[in-house]
Amino acid sequence: MNRILNTLSDWYFSKAVLPYWCVLALDCLIVSFSNLFAYAVNSGLLATAEHFGAISGTLALYLVFYLVGFKAMRTYAGVLRYSSFLDLLRLGGAMVISIVLIGFSRVVFGLDSLLHPIGLRALCEGCVLATLLMWVVRILVKFMYDAFFRSSKQTNVFIYGVKEGGISLAKSIRNTKPSIYNLCGFVTDDKKEVGKELMAKPVYMLDEKAVEVMKAKGVKILLVSPLKSDAFRSQTAFQDQLLRAGVKIHMMPPMVEWDGKSGLNYTQLREVDIVDLLPREPIDVDMEAIGSLLKGCTILITGSAGSIGSEMVRQIAKFAPKCLVLIDQAETPQHDIRLMMKRDFPDVEAHTIVTSICREGRMEDIFAQYRPEYVFHAAAYKHVPMMEDNPSEAVENNIKGTQVMARLAIKYGVRKFVMISTDKAVNPTNVMGCSKRICEIDVQSMDSVIKRYLAQGGKEDCPFELAPDVEKPITQFVTTRFGNVLGSNGSVIPLFRQQIKAGGPVTVTHPDIIRFFMLIPEACKLVLEAGTMGHGGEIFVFDMGEPVRIVDLAKRMIHLSGAQGVEIRFTGLRDGEKLFEEVLNEKENTLPTVHPKILVAKVREYEYGDVKRQLDRLYEVAARYDDMETVKVMKEMVPEFKSQQSKYEALDGNGCRKAN
Repeated sequence: MNRILNTLSDWYFSKAVLPYWCVLALDCLIVSFSNLFAYAVNSGLLATAEHFGAISGTLALYLVFYLVGFKAMRTYAGVLRYSSFLDLLRLGGAMVISIVLIGFSRVVFGLDSLLHPIGLRALCEGCVLATLLMWVVRILVKFMYDAFFRSSKQTNVFIYGVKEGGISLAKSIRNTKPSIYNLCGFVTDDKKEVGKELMAKPVYMLDEKAVEVMKAKGVKILLVSPLKSDAFRSQTAFQDQLLRAGVKIHMMPPMVEWDGKSGLNYTQLREVDIVDLLPREPIDVDMEAIGSLLKGCTILITGSAGSIGSEMVRQIAKFAPKCLVLIDQAETPQHDIRLMMKRDFPDVEAHTIVTSICREGRMEDIFAQYRPEYVFHAAAYKHVPMMEDNPSEAVENNIKGTQVMARLAIKYGVRKFVMISTDKAVNPTNVMGCSKRICEIDVQSMDSVIKRYLAQGGKEDCPFELAPDVEKPITQFVTTRFGNVLGSNGSVIPLFRQQIKAGGPVTVTHPDIIRFFMLIPEACKLVLEAGTMGHGGEIFVFDMGEPVRIVDLAKRMIHLSGAQGVEIRFTGLRDGEKLFEEVLNEKENTLPTVHPKILVAKVREYEYGDVKRQLDRLYEVAARYDDMETVKVMKEMVPEFKSQQSKYEALDGNGCRKAN
């Protein structure tokens, strides 16, 4: 019997859908049979057999009225296997319409005198019986589909969350036709909900036992309610248990938010990437206030093709600026930015320029032509080992390039100059971090001179060259300092992905190395917030949350990939690399701002004249490409710069020198 049922179900459910006329024909047969049966019950089998031809003719005419009802309620347009409660209601409505039309026609047109009379009681009983039979057929087909076909084709899932988000996900699974998921249960961290049933499915505690239940039920995916995403990110032990059990995790993408009101569909969730699982607190930024300041302005962005710069371009373009001037020396990525602007922001005037910020003459032409009101300076060489080997280039690009941009900003009356720095500038242990610290010192000293000049009413000679139409220096210099951004070019995550894809090994420099991480869009939002709130001279530092052990990051990426046999190999700290990064040095204090994630670092301030003299000497030494002499001068400018794992340790007076 089971074999016959399986054969029939496989044959029927392998079809796309029955043609609508088949459904309609089946309903007509049920109506005809039901009415004939009701007549036989009321009049007897003998009378039915005697007048069978006349009765059939009458029922055939009445069938026209039933067809009108079916047409009005479109009962034949549905797919039987996906029948819902609404479909059953429509069917009942169609039968009511039909019996009303028959009764009306009998009274108005006197059909009883023209056709074989069928009692009203028999007609009503036939209508009820037909309705019940059609309901039974639809429910039976749906049950067979669930029992013999859908359960074998669907993926078993659990949902994390028993409130609005979890319920909305569960409803979307049940209401989507066809659905690819079979809901098997819920997990929660609320002990009061454990042991209950939700939508006829059990609720389990979020722990190791729940993972065992999932394995027993053949669950392959855990769907995380958007309302529980932040709580789930902190459940690292549970995540690891899921990954070891082969249960995939689907979540809302990090920068996509659900308003909690509109319908939520499981298709809005996707399989997690490592960035989705890193613990982080939501960052709230008043983007409307930022947009009101930048709207209609000309804005220049350096490093526009880089990870941070390109995201700055996307976020600022949404504010409808008057013009975007985008500078980067990487031709192909800059071309991608050009295409992105034409595709996504066709109404924004954008000039994508391929050049280096170190070319002072070219930068002068750009400032003179476009007269930007805001400058976001993201261009820099950032790779620590590369700059350890090329300190003169770090000086040329990072330091001198920043000075060129800063002085031109003053000359052409830029309102605000926002420089993007790094946590590696704090107690630097490498050339790259020191170069960014010198940039911080330089722009902060310029800001101090401008403030002093304006406070004195411009009585002294202006220490900066100004364009003929610029009466006085007005530029405010703001520095933003934060750690690693997830997925940026050259960061560990893209590297680990490549290594896992290649079968390993995944290389980690040290088992204890930790880093702070932030999503690129979040970091850029904080840059915009800090840049617009700053009044000049501040070094804003961001609360980066909890640090992450890089080896743990590697392990979880391996688990998420599903790859087997990928080993982790420790390679030793690279030149200039720290075990952990800082956002402040030990002598710095912070002051709060209106944004809880943004603090102001109280740092040592330098006199502009002293800084300028030291920079002139640094440029002179760097031009000779003598690595040791160049770094020596950098250490004189930044006394807290102590090299680690580097040949420049010899300059710190520790008596050892690392071989080249």
